[in-house]
Amino acid sequence: MLYQRYKRFLNFLKSLRIKRKNQGNGVWRIAYREGRPPRSDVLGNRGFTVGFMEVIEIMEQHIIKRILRGGWVLTVGILILLSCYLLVPLLYPFLIAWLIALMLNPVVEWMSEQFRMPRWLSVTICLTLFITSMLTVAAAVVTRVVREVYNLSNSMDHFLRLWREFFIQLFENDKVRTFLETLGSLYKDNPNLQGSINSNLSSTADKITTVITNFITSFLDAIVRLLSSLPNVASISIIILLSAFFISKDWSRWMGIPARAMPASINQSMRTIWGDLKQALFGYLRAQLFLISITMFIITTGLIVLRVDYAITIGLLVGIIDLLPYLGVGAVMIPWIVYCFAVDQGSLGIGLLIVYAIVLLTRQIMEPKVLASTVGLDPLLMLIAMFVGMQLFGFLGLIVGPVSLVLLSAMKRANVFLDLQTYIISGRK
Repeated sequence: MLYQRYKRFLNFLKSLRIKRKNQGNGVWRIAYREGRPPRSDVLGNRGFTVGFMEVIEIMEQHIIKRILRGGWVLTVGILILLSCYLLVPLLYPFLIAWLIALMLNPVVEWMSEQFRMPRWLSVTICLTLFITSMLTVAAAVVTRVVREVYNLSNSMDHFLRLWREFFIQLFENDKVRTFLETLGSLYKDNPNLQGSINSNLSSTADKITTVITNFITSFLDAIVRLLSSLPNVASISIIILLSAFFISKDWSRWMGIPARAMPASINQSMRTIWGDLKQALFGYLRAQLFLISITMFIITTGLIVLRVDYAITIGLLVGIIDLLPYLGVGAVMIPWIVYCFAVDQGSLGIGLLIVYAIVLLTRQIMEPKVLASTVGLDPLLMLIAMFVGMQLFGFLGLIVGPVSLVLLSAMKRANVFLDLQTYIISGRK
C-alpha cells in the first residue's frame, strides 16, 4: 500500500515536470525544471514527508507559467491577424506586384541564364510581354462582347414583341379568361373588398415603380462610379507595374530579408509553410480557371449546336456568373429554359436543359477532385472549408476558406502547433 502511494506521488511529480534525485540516506531532492531552487525532503521507510503545501506551491507556479505562455501566444496570434486586417487594404497593390513578380521569376531567371543578359533587361522584357498579352486578351474579349451586346440591344424590339405576343396568347387562353371573369364577378359581388383590393394594387404598383427606379438609379450610379474610378485604377496599375519591376529586379535581396531576420528553426518552418502555400494557392487558381473554362466550353459548344445567336458572349457571361455563390449557371439557364417552354420553343428548352444538366454533372464530379489534386487536400475538407468561408465572408470566402485550410495544414506539417504546445507546456522553444 505504501509503495503504491509512493509510485502515485512520483507520477504526480513527473506530471508537474519535476526532477527527483536520490541524495542517499533516504534524502530526495526535488528541483523544478525551469530553474526553481532545489528543495530537500526526507523519504523515510515509514512514508514520505514532502510537504503538501510545497507541492501545491510548485503546481501553482507551473500552471501560472503555462497560462502566461499560452496568453502570450494567443496575444501574438491576435496581433498578427489584426495587423493583416489593417495592412492588407493599404498594401494590396504591392501584394499584387509581389504575386506578379513571383509568377514571372522563373522566366526571368531562365532568360538571364540562357541569353546572359542583365536581370533588369530580363525583367523589362517579361513585364512587357505580360502587359501586352493581358491587354491583347482583354481587348479581344471586350471587343467581341461589346459587338455582341450591341447586336443584342438591337434585337431587344424583337424580344419585347415576343413577350407581348406571349402575354396576349396567355390572356386569350380560355382557362385564364374564365379565371379572370370569375375574379371580376367576385370583385363586383363584394364591394367591401374593393377598397382593400384597390389599396393593395396601388401599393404593389408603387413598390414595383420604386424597385424599377432604384434599379435604374443604382445602375447609373454604378456607371458614374466606374467612370470616376478610372483615374484611380490607372494610377494603381502604374504603381503595381513599377513595384513588380523593382521587386523582380532585386528578387534575391527582397526574399532574403525574412530569412536573415529569423532564427534557423523558424526559417525552416516558414520555408515549409511557404512551399505548401505557394503550391496550394496557384493550384487553387489553376483549378478555378480550369473549372470556369470547362463551363464556358460546355455552354458555348451547346449553344452553337443548338444554333443560338451570340453563343460566345453568352458562354463567357455564364462562365463568369458561375463564380457567384448560390447563383452560378442556374441564374441564367433556369429562367431561359422556363421561357422557352412558355413560348412553345420546347426543342430549344430541352436542349438547354440537357446542356445545363451536363454542366451540373461535370461540376459536381470534377470540382472536388480537381481542387483536391491541385491543392493537395481531402475533397470533403475542401468542401467544408469553402462552405464555412462562404458563410463567414460571402463570395471572398470561396478563396479565404480553402487558403485558410491550406495554411493550417502547412503549419501542422511544419510542426508549428507542436512547437507552440512544447513552448506553452515546458517553456522550451
